[in-house]
Amino acid sequence: MSTEMNKYFDLAAKATIEGMKRKDGGPFGATIVRNGEVVAAVGNTMMRDTDPSAHAEMVAVREACKKLGTMDLSDCEVYATCEPCPMCVGVMMWANIKKVYYSSTRDDAAVHGFSDMHLRNYLDGSDPKAFDMEAIGERPECDALWQEFKDLNPE
Repeated sequence: MSTEMNKYFDLAAKATIEGMKRKDGGPFGATIVRNGEVVAAVGNTMMRDTDPSAHAEMVAVREACKKLGTMDLSDCEVYATCEPCPMCVGVMMWANIKKVYYSSTRDDAAVHGFSDMHLRNYLDGSDPKAFDMEAIGERPECDALWQEFKDLNPE
């Protein structure tokens, strides 16, 4: 592993330890790097924010987008202390991040009481009963939102 990679993982780990000492969140951190420059190095903030979506990768993406003034992070890489969960993978894909490096695995997380297998099993179809979602069909007030957005954001 390169010296630079070591530095990025170290920054994520240090931010995570600082956050755990403040009771911000658990043992997960992430660093976002753009062209060799650290954009964000964070730990998760689930406990501080009372927010189940405040995983380290989510917090890092939010910070990077604000700092860079864009939702397109296609020129960034992520260094995560643990394998990202499906939610975090989703947000990183929405932000166009193309490369993520991680250290601990989902199995390591599960051993320590942080399993995301219920999400993975639902998403891969092996446990469709884990979550109930039902399409209702057309609703005029919902369907009108598409045109309203287009009207408010002309090309």
